[in-house]
Amino acid sequence: MSQIAETNLTDQLDNEEVREILKNTTDLRQYSRQIEKEFKEVENKSIEDYIKESQNIAALHNQIGECDDVLERMENMLMNFQSVLSNISTEITQLQKKSVAMSVQLTNRQSVKAQLSQFIEDMAVSEEMIMSIMETPVTEKEFEKQLNILNHKLSLVKELSFKESKATADVADVLHKLRLKAMSKIRQYMLEQIYKFRRPMTNYQIPQNAMLKHKFFFEFVLSNERQVAQEICNEYIDTMSKIYYSYFKSYSSRLAGLKFEESCTKDDLMGIEDNVSKGLFAKTTSLKHKSTIFTIGKRGDILNQQLEAPIIVPHAQMKNRYTFEALFRSEQYALVDNACREYLFVTEFFMVRGAQAQDLFNQIMGKTLTLMIKNLETSIQDCFDTIAMFLCIQLIFRYQLMCHKRCVPALDKYWDSLQAVFWPRFEHVFRLNIQSIRDCDPTKFSKEMGPHYITRRYAEFSAAIVGISEHFPNELVSRLLLELQNEVECFILRMAAIFPNRKEQLIYLINNYDLVLGVLMEHTRDNSKEASAFREQLNARSAEYVEEIIAPHFGGIIQFVKECEPLYEKEQLEEIRKQERRSLALVASFSSSWKKSLEELNREVLLSFPSLLTGSQLLQLALASLVQYYHRFHKLLTPNARAQLTNIHVVMVEMKKYKCNY
Repeated sequence: MSQIAETNLTDQLDNEEVREILKNTTDLRQYSRQIEKEFKEVENKSIEDYIKESQNIAALHNQIGECDDVLERMENMLMNFQSVLSNISTEITQLQKKSVAMSVQLTNRQSVKAQLSQFIEDMAVSEEMIMSIMETPVTEKEFEKQLNILNHKLSLVKELSFKESKATADVADVLHKLRLKAMSKIRQYMLEQIYKFRRPMTNYQIPQNAMLKHKFFFEFVLSNERQVAQEICNEYIDTMSKIYYSYFKSYSSRLAGLKFEESCTKDDLMGIEDNVSKGLFAKTTSLKHKSTIFTIGKRGDILNQQLEAPIIVPHAQMKNRYTFEALFRSEQYALVDNACREYLFVTEFFMVRGAQAQDLFNQIMGKTLTLMIKNLETSIQDCFDTIAMFLCIQLIFRYQLMCHKRCVPALDKYWDSLQAVFWPRFEHVFRLNIQSIRDCDPTKFSKEMGPHYITRRYAEFSAAIVGISEHFPNELVSRLLLELQNEVECFILRMAAIFPNRKEQLIYLINNYDLVLGVLMEHTRDNSKEASAFREQLNARSAEYVEEIIAPHFGGIIQFVKECEPLYEKEQLEEIRKQERRSLALVASFSSSWKKSLEELNREVLLSFPSLLTGSQLLQLALASLVQYYHRFHKLLTPNARAQLTNIHVVMVEMKKYKCNY
């Protein structure tokens, strides 16, 4: 398309020139000759110019020819270079392939060399190892070092023997002889260490530490000769079993000689009345040993400060006497210390875990544990000290927890067995105490309005049991405490019934409830169930007692208030006015005797209650009640009577004289 357009454009230009020529001249032939003439002139000038430049053109032609030769040589040279580079690339590729192949060969040879060197080293028996195994004492580090090497070689030979390796035949005999020699020396050393336990007054930790220092010996024996390992293990079990049994049998019997000569009996139950027929000195001697039957005192320290105290040494404490729980603590702590150390030793030295460790421990300590359970069953049959038994139960909980912290579960069944011994006896004696209170005859006791000694026993005992069980509460204990509380409340009510009038009954009840609550508050939490129950009883009886003591002095006013307040509430004011004469008489009586009445109230209350604090609180409660009645009475009076009534501020000032600061 473009070529056609150009052709059309050229034809168009030619036509224009032709038209221009035709327009300017009329003779085309003349114009043609003129053009030819011009062409001739131009041609001649060109020839002349060419002739003038002929030498330069010839020189240029020669230069072009020379350049062409140079370029041809350059082309040949580059072609040669290309051929050489192609050859070099081929050689490099071949060299690279050879390098990779040689690298693989080197790696394979190094691997084979390392394995072969290690195999030769493992299989070769050096002169140094032979001399060390044969002549060096087992306690030397060199012997243990070479023993490790020997054990490795024996394991390797054993493994290769299954693969039918011929190389093992060259060293098997030598290694077998070295193994026998090492086994002989180790067996002799281990038995010597075990026999050291049998020496009198031996500290077991010394030979045990020596054995642990060389615990690899037993590992070597176990992996190479199980019969010898079993022999060592059996010898250790037999030796330690007898040692522990003998030690604890002797220790238990010597501890038994340190208990109080006069132990608690069934005559020392909570509800059993004091027997004064024994005489003054006999009774004092008895109380010296039995004063803590119902009182915790410092006995609770055995669960805290004394839990890990040094054990009792019988021959150094021959002149001292101890409670049941103190002897029990010493014996059980000695067991915990020895048993934990023994369990940790056998698991580490004999390399046992789980059921195997438990079984091995039972073989060593089983006979001793059975002896201690039987001794406890025998000694507890005559025990009537409930607090002592409960302290022992709490000791068991704490020592079991201590064992678990030391990662020793081996004594769990033993602790369960002790619990199974204690709980039935504890419940039996507890119920005997409950029954003793139930069987009490109030008529046999003197008519004293102060706290009863049985109430005091209960208060101290209940506070002790509640305080002890705070960390490890028990449903059975809570149930027994509730039964005991109910019986004591019934006993207090039965005792109160022997008094002829209500005021004396209330004084007796308040003294006893106050005693129980005071002891419970001192030794237990404020929100304990026992404290809450007696606080409720004390508040109720205190309110009733206040009404009783103010009635003789201000009974007329109280009666007037109770009769007229309903009329006041119903707005029957006319009926109240009819009582004006009566109210005036009450006002006159109050004005003449109220100071004396307050003095008598103060004296009566303080003389009725041994506790000054309780008496003061009741007096203040009575005065507060009197002030309330006074206000209510004042509101019901007619203006005439109200004007004659003593001012309340005067009464309040007088009452402040009876306010105590304790």
